[in-house]
Amino acid sequence: MKQLLNERICALFRSNWQHTLTYWSVFFSFGLCVAFLGPTILDLRCQTQSTLQEITLVFFSQQFFLFIGSTIGGFFSKTLVCSLSALAVSTLTISVVFAVIPLCYKLLLLAFALAVSGLAMGIIDTISNLQLVKIYQRDSTVFLQALHFFVGLGALVSPLIADPFLSETSCVIGNSSSNATSLRHLRNKLAGRHVLNVSSVHLHTNGEVVTNVSYAFWIMAIINLPVPIGILILMYWERLFTCGSNPSRRLLDGDALAMKTWGTTGLTEDAGHQKEPSKSHVDVFDCCLLGNSHNFPLSFFGIHILGGLVLFFSDGIVGSYTGFVYTYAVAPPINLSHKTAGYLTCVFWAAITVGRLSAIPLSYRFKPVRLLTVSQVGVIVTLLLLLIFSNSSVFLFIGTCCLGLFISSIFPCTLAFTEDILEYKGCATTVMVTSAGMGEMLLQVIVGSVMHNQGSFSFLLCGMIFGCLGFAFFLLLFFVQQSHKNFTEALPSNTPSERLEENGIKTCSAAVLNSWDTSEQKASIDP
Repeated sequence: MKQLLNERICALFRSNWQHTLTYWSVFFSFGLCVAFLGPTILDLRCQTQSTLQEITLVFFSQQFFLFIGSTIGGFFSKTLVCSLSALAVSTLTISVVFAVIPLCYKLLLLAFALAVSGLAMGIIDTISNLQLVKIYQRDSTVFLQALHFFVGLGALVSPLIADPFLSETSCVIGNSSSNATSLRHLRNKLAGRHVLNVSSVHLHTNGEVVTNVSYAFWIMAIINLPVPIGILILMYWERLFTCGSNPSRRLLDGDALAMKTWGTTGLTEDAGHQKEPSKSHVDVFDCCLLGNSHNFPLSFFGIHILGGLVLFFSDGIVGSYTGFVYTYAVAPPINLSHKTAGYLTCVFWAAITVGRLSAIPLSYRFKPVRLLTVSQVGVIVTLLLLLIFSNSSVFLFIGTCCLGLFISSIFPCTLAFTEDILEYKGCATTVMVTSAGMGEMLLQVIVGSVMHNQGSFSFLLCGMIFGCLGFAFFLLLFFVQQSHKNFTEALPSNTPSERLEENGIKTCSAAVLNSWDTSEQKASIDP
């Protein structure tokens, strides 16, 4: 059985390696944008001549428009040409944003540039996850783990690129060396015992500011350029640039793909039977919008809501930990030096990258629900130990590494788990990605506000609370999916897809067909 499973997965990958590699590379672009703000924030503050409190506006603008992009990303996934075009434009936009960031000398211009990049990131996030789920369906866990590995890889690469160009000694204003402002002094003050409110540190910046970090952004822009080029090559490969191509072609329908792949592995399916479910992949969400939501059980909506809440808190922990672990580390009682504290973000993303890479073979052996259980418990235990040993700088690094390893698999496993419950109809993916973006945006704001008012210790306490809430919603999700499973098994239809179709999809399809028949009859009667 295991050999048959491996053969099917390998055959699926061989049939779709171009699309799979494209989505993986697109997520590398996503990762580049995730982690570059943390280490470059002081240089960007110097460049825009703003306070530290003002420069945090760019964090919010990026995360808010990432949420907007995640919400609207599903509208671009209806056809192959539309999806690949959206990915090409989004990845090219990321390169353009990297190139223009060094030219943004005003805070609002920088916030606008980061908002555009956030919009592109949200579109990338939704489309890539959604289409990999549609391609691989029940085998999607392995490929989703690999997809999110590339996020960690990009997030690990961007701080490493930026590090050699950070302005440790001076921030040059214009061409005058006499007006140099020492960033090293500022960073050392941030690491000292007597500076509790870092917003009070003032930078004397007048005139145009020049920093070496500009070269880091231009390097990242160049590194990212092969990604949109690769997407355009894939579009040419699929003949989407020719006049004879069908622009309404569905994007890699999972059932048709499975039919083709099973034929190569000795498993045959009836072609007529495969065509019908292909509609349901894109119509489930439409049926909900068309007023047929009353035909679905409450557990159907409970799975969407609870799965979204699990990712709301898990991705919120990732965003808040990445954004504020440096601030926590340089404050009492840890009091790390600025250089040592700067490594924490790299350690965290390196652990996430390794965790997602190691989860790929684990996905062959274990179901997503088991991996999710271990990950959720591991996150809570790690945060609890970080609270207990909050005075230890050594354990802060150990805990950061363990937290990254455990939390790395929650997003892809939750996505695969919920889609598996709902028979891979694609509706859950959009909800999951949107909820994750919302959590990353809102929880960062909450943690920053609480730390500002209550002190640095509240950083770990907030993380512990978020972790417990995420685990509680995961337990509820597990019990609700059991109820949903019992409901679908009680229906008289033979297959899960037929049961779901009888429970709402057929109603939607019949309404559409009736409207077509009515319009055709009108056309035949009218002279």
